[in-house]
Amino acid sequence: MKKVLVLCTGNSCRSIMAEAMINQLGEGRYTAVSAGSEPAGYVHPGSIAALQRHGFGVGEPRSKSWDEFADQAFDIVITVCDRAATESCPVFIGNVAKKHWSTPDPASVQGSEEEVAKAFDNALTLLRDRIEKELP
Repeated sequence: MKKVLVLCTGNSCRSIMAEAMINQLGEGRYTAVSAGSEPAGYVHPGSIAALQRHGFGVGEPRSKSWDEFADQAFDIVITVCDRAATESCPVFIGNVAKKHWSTPDPASVQGSEEEVAKAFDNALTLLRDRIEKELP
């Protein structure tokens, strides 16, 4: 089973959604965790709601620092925000494949509840499509 680390800056939206989807869609082939360079300390409720709307299990996600995983080996490290992709990441042990899946931040969307929910759904769809295409 391949180990995947999904990185974002705040680890409150996109990386949380990607972690849940990789664990469900890649069950038996991949196991994922997520973290951030500057963890927000909370999981955005919009992420949880989007996962539930699309039939994904949520589990008990939490926002955490990438330092928590610095001494672990991963097969794949995926960044989902442009900021995290350009930051100095901790060194991960072993031969690590790096991927960057630029995904707009749904938490930055202003507007009605419907507009915000649509932004989370769009981010989830982008991530799900990448997972299905690149993590067979």
